[in-house]
Amino acid sequence: MSVIAVRDVVKRYESILAVAGVNLDVVEGECFGLLGQNGAGKTSLVRMIIASSPISGGSITVDGKDITVAPREIKSHMGVVPQEDNLDPDLTVLQNLIIFARYFNIPKAEARDRALEVLQLFELHERQQAKISELSGGMKRRLLIARALINRPRLLILDEPTVGLDPQTKYLVWQRIVTLKERGITLLLCTQNMEEAWRLCDRLAIMCEGKIIALDSPQELLAQHGGSQIVEARPGSENRRDIVLEMLGERGFEWQEIENTLYIFEDHNRSLDDELRAELSIMNLHVPTLEDVFLKLTGRSLRE
Repeated sequence: MSVIAVRDVVKRYESILAVAGVNLDVVEGECFGLLGQNGAGKTSLVRMIIASSPISGGSITVDGKDITVAPREIKSHMGVVPQEDNLDPDLTVLQNLIIFARYFNIPKAEARDRALEVLQLFELHERQQAKISELSGGMKRRLLIARALINRPRLLILDEPTVGLDPQTKYLVWQRIVTLKERGITLLLCTQNMEEAWRLCDRLAIMCEGKIIALDSPQELLAQHGGSQIVEARPGSENRRDIVLEMLGERGFEWQEIENTLYIFEDHNRSLDDELRAELSIMNLHVPTLEDVFLKLTGRSLRE
C-alpha cells in the first residue's frame, strides 16, 4: 500500500521550476530516501507533501487522502522533523513537548506520559527540566525528532536529521530511526548524507534539476551504475588528451572529466588495457560507493 502517492507534481516559484513533474510512491513500513544536491527540488517536494507549500500542478495523496482537501486530518497522523531548529527557547525540554501536544488535542496528563516516553527513547530524560539554551546541538536534534513522535505518527518525515552532528550522536539517531521503522512507522528521509542513505533506506530517489533521475534500492543503484572499479587518472601529457578520450570511447567506457581529471568506470566486462594504461597517469583506484553513483548521475561539477 502506498502511504504517499505523488503524481505529476510540479512546483513553480515565479519563473523557477523547482519540481518538474515528479512521480513516486512511498510504501507502508519502508524508509524511503530523497537524495539531491542543493537546489535539486527535494525540499520543495517535501514541503508540498507536508502541506506547507501549495502544489503548482499534479496531485499528492497521503493514506489515500488528497493533501489539498484534508491537510489537517493528514497532519494529525504525520510527524515532521525540520532541518532548522524551531524549538521554543523560553520553555524547558519537557514543556516544549507537552505544549506541542496541544496541536493534536492530546490531554495534558497523556501528553506528559508520551513526552517522558520519547525523551527516554532519545536519552534525554535526564535533561527534561533543562532550558533549550542549555542543550548541545546534538541534543536539540534528538529533541526535534522526539517532538515529532508526540502524536504517535504513522508517517515520519525527516529533513537532514543528522546534519552537523558528531559521530556518536549521528549513530544514536540512526539506531533510533531503525527502531522506529521496526515499530511499523513509514519514513521519508531527505538527506545529502550518502552513508545515511545507504544504511537506512530501503529505496532511494535521486533528484536533479527538479526531476527524479534514478529510483531503486541503494544496492541496485550501485549495481546498475557503479561498475566494478573507478579509475581516477590524467592523460600522460596534455597533447594526448583527445587521443585518450577517443580510445575510451572506442572501447565503450563511461567516464567523467572534471578539470584535468578523468573518472573512468570499469565493469566486469571492461577494464583498462595496457595500451590505455600507458596513456594515463593513474592517481587512484577505488571500489564504487553510493556517492560515486550519485556523482555519476548528477555530475561532479559544482551547482548552485
